Amino acid sequence: MSIVQSSFVSHLEGAIDGSHLEPNVVQTLHEGRPIWVRYDLQAIGQAIDRSDLIGRPSNLWRYRELLPVYDESKIVSFGEGMSPLLKSPRLGAALGLDDLWVKDESQLPTGSFKSRGMAMAVTMANHFGIESVALPTAGNAGGAAAAYAARAGMSCYVFMPEDTPIINQYEAIAYGAKAYRVNGLINDCGRIVNEGKQIKGWFDLSTLKEPYRIEGKKTMGLELAEQLNWELPDAIFYPTGGGTGLIGMWKAFQELAALGWLENERMPRMFSVQSLGCAPIVEAFNNGEKHATPWVNAHSVASGIRVPAAVGDFMILDAVRESGGAAIGVEEDRIGEWLRLGMSREGISICPETGACIGAVEKCLEEGIIGASDRVVVFNTGAAQKYSEALECEIPSVDKDSPIDWNTI
Repeated sequence: MSIVQSSFVSHLEGAIDGSHLEPNVVQTLHEGRPIWVRYDLQAIGQAIDRSDLIGRPSNLWRYRELLPVYDESKIVSFGEGMSPLLKSPRLGAALGLDDLWVKDESQLPTGSFKSRGMAMAVTMANHFGIESVALPTAGNAGGAAAAYAARAGMSCYVFMPEDTPIINQYEAIAYGAKAYRVNGLINDCGRIVNEGKQIKGWFDLSTLKEPYRIEGKKTMGLELAEQLNWELPDAIFYPTGGGTGLIGMWKAFQELAALGWLENERMPRMFSVQSLGCAPIVEAFNNGEKHATPWVNAHSVASGIRVPAAVGDFMILDAVRESGGAAIGVEEDRIGEWLRLGMSREGISICPETGACIGAVEKCLEEGIIGASDRVVVFNTGAAQKYSEALECEIPSVDKDSPIDWNTI
């Protein structure tokens, strides 16, 4: 299947070896590894300036020249994008930071940053006439895929570990997906999706197994630059499972620099955050390795970063190292504490994955990796209410028929 090219996409590129691939045909992996979308940045620079964004709709499609948009009539959208960038002085004070910001992806249509990737991936599937998609998920991706597939009139199959947050399980079904629990981890679910491709005829939407989810995710970086008046922060803390968000943002910053849209040459240090219950990227970073070893007995309440092996591991590690950042592991049993700290200080609906990021900021400050005056952005990748298991706590009772001891209130 092919479409007539009318975008600024120049070619696709094998991330592992730089091979040029056709941009206007269905692609999955190259040599078993992900594929980049590349653009004619010179042509984009001649066609548009950053000032041309003024007055465009406040969604991710405002950056359409930097996206693989061939036919706008094929776009599948709920108006996703332009999540708020929230100054967070109380949380910053609690941690010892003077200039902390939270980019709140929980306010996107399906309650997480996954809306961005699925908007782009399902849009491209729609371009190519694909009628059925499938994916593994351990959290928000399944619900987002189901919602966008429903919007496009596609069928959707979702395979998830049995301990996936229950809200994530229910929402995938509510959006019309055929959802199944698997007695394993997300990698086991991915194997099932791969096995079913030939038998069921679905297209695999797994993380980085098609080129376009990363293009949707990179709009987080484009937005952040625009929201900060084209001056990037000193450091970005991002929870890392499959890694598309971090990889996509780093790609966005390179493209903006090439276009000359940034106010200066300073790039942020990228911090990849994982729980020590599942930290393959942290281990590979600390050992100086190009690829990560699959994590054994992976566990974390932050289901989105409980990914034992990432097909784009080398891309994550490259971005972290090129930026001068680090991969940070935090204690699993403190994630709930950091989540509640963020929520109670700022009123932001913080997910466990972002709780881990708050812990990483605390750790980096204590170890002098970042400074108190640094401008730091933490990404909140999902809404707390989608993780009822992580929010569970004891709530005291008041008896309406008995005298109230106000000293205990």
